This record gives sequence, C-alpha cells and structure tokens, in this order.
Amino acid sequence: MNKIWIITKRELRSFFDSLMAYVMIVLFLGFSGFFTWIFGSDIFLVGQASLQSFFGISFWTLFFFIPAITMGLLAEEQKSGTIELLMTKPVSDWQIIAGKFMAALLLICITLALTLPYYFTVANIGKVDHSAVLMGYLGLLFMSASYISIGLFTSSITSNQIVAFLAALFIGIFFHLIFGLVSMSSGGWFASLLGNLSLATHYESMARGVIDSKDILYFLSIIFAGLLGTELVLSRRHASN
Repeated sequence: MNKIWIITKRELRSFFDSLMAYVMIVLFLGFSGFFTWIFGSDIFLVGQASLQSFFGISFWTLFFFIPAITMGLLAEEQKSGTIELLMTKPVSDWQIIAGKFMAALLLICITLALTLPYYFTVANIGKVDHSAVLMGYLGLLFMSASYISIGLFTSSITSNQIVAFLAALFIGIFFHLIFGLVSMSSGGWFASLLGNLSLATHYESMARGVIDSKDILYFLSIIFAGLLGTELVLSRRHASN
C-alpha cells in the first residue's frame, strides 16, 4: 500500500507541476458554474433548490476532461522510456496501475470538493434534498473512476497521447451516449440489454438520489475491466522485455 501511495503522490504532483490540474480545475469550475447558475436550465430558471443542473453539466464536462487527464499517464511513460525504468523497480504492475488510477481519481475529488460552495449556496436558498446531493456526487465519482480506468487502458496501448485521448473518447461514447440512444430506438430484450449497458442510465439513477446495488456493480465492473485490461497490456510488455 505504501508503494501505491508513493506512486499516487508522484503522479498527483506531476499534474500540478505541468499545470494540467490547474487548467482542468479552472475550466471545470467555469463550465459547471456558468451552466449551473447563469445559462440554460440553471437553478434560477428551474426554480428549485437542487443541484440537478450541476450534475447534468458535470456528466458531460467530466466525460471530455478525464481522457485529457489520463492520456499521458502511461503513454508519456512509454514515449520517454521511463515505463521500462519504473518496471525495474520493486513494484508490481498492479501497484503502478493503482497508483496512477488513485492520482487521477484524487484530482477529480479535489475538483469536485471545490464545487461544495454550490451546495451550501443552494442550501441557503431553499430546502435541499441532501441525500440526492450526496448520491449525485457519488455518481460523479463512480462515473469518473470508470472513465479513468478506460483512459488508463487506452494510454497503455499507445505511446501517442492524442491517440490515447481519442481512443478513450471513442470507447467512452458508447457507454455515455450510443448504448442509450440505440436502446430507445430498439425493443425487447436487446433494448433492455443496451439500456443496462448505458452509463447514463445508472448515473441518472444515482443523481436522483436512488442507490441500487445494480448501479454500484455496473460501475465496479467497468472499473475492474479497464484496470484488468491495463494490467494485461503492461504484463505482456513486461514479459517481452
């Protein structure tokens, strides 16, 4: 666990050293704040003490931001050759993956923590459904963790960060949008299957304040599949060396 934490701190520090963290945080707060308070279906237009507008825009904002965060986690290491150096250290592939995964997730946690003033402001405006807010934030974390695992996988299969970014978006758009759209235009068991594969379905359920073991299992499955795929890629590269 100590080795994982060392890698986590190293990666988290690199985010802030490269200004990636600052750019991501400022852009996220700018987008989420604008659409939550000023434009579109904002809080004042809806007329309810609710953060549903924030959760709605964050659902899309994080979808684009997370691949940008993860694209260099392994791709840059491969391009510079430091991945081979890291593999010679007394750390396992799983520890490397877990450390990088936790660093990206911690960056998301820090970013979301900076939006807590939204919650306190809304709570002063009117009566807030606190459980719905809590579940909404939890849904964002599960969604982020899922896309981080996908981003790690795509970053492990190439040394080109742009390719890793686009590949993560390509895979993610199926879970984010396509499965849901196709399920609505289909029928029977096929529509039900695609609906269950849609990340939006499970996220929206949590954002409404509903917690279901099926939603938790869904997110954990994506996270595990992404991390396992990354581990298999690293193990094969490690074996070939």
